[in-house]
Amino acid sequence: MGDYSKALEFYEKSHQIKEKALPQNHPELATSYNNIGLAYNNMGDYSKALEFYEKSCKIYEKALPPNHPNLASSYDNIGRVYKNMGDYSKALEFYEKAHQIYEKALPSNHPDLATSYNNIGGVYNNMGDYSEALEFYEKSHQIYEKALPPNHPDLATSYNN
Repeated sequence: MGDYSKALEFYEKSHQIKEKALPQNHPELATSYNNIGLAYNNMGDYSKALEFYEKSCKIYEKALPPNHPNLASSYDNIGRVYKNMGDYSKALEFYEKAHQIYEKALPSNHPDLATSYNNIGGVYNNMGDYSEALEFYEKSHQIYEKALPPNHPDLATSYNN
């Protein structure tokens, strides 16, 4: 509904309960930190979003195997915040870490892998490196064409990119 301050209120209540009930490195706590980070990101408070996404990531790094998709998703979230902040080199660093995991953990035609290519392409586009952006956008598009129905919105976005 777009009421991020209300969402944040409930995410924080949930987090307080989980903090008392779970060990400090439990993946559910990481999910909770991630949710709070998402609310801050949507509110445009990127420094707070980054703070919570990094807390989430640290737990995932300890609790999950190094090629777990949730860890990749955590790196993606951090990359997105850096992109929003205009720090494209840091965004690229985290998007590439996520992409390496996706390449190992997912089949070559998985939509999340296409999204990862798209994220990297978006950073190169923002940096003005259009040939590099096009390369990643095309890889993304090839997967979307195979994996998605012809009327899927992500496929339309892919054509747009």
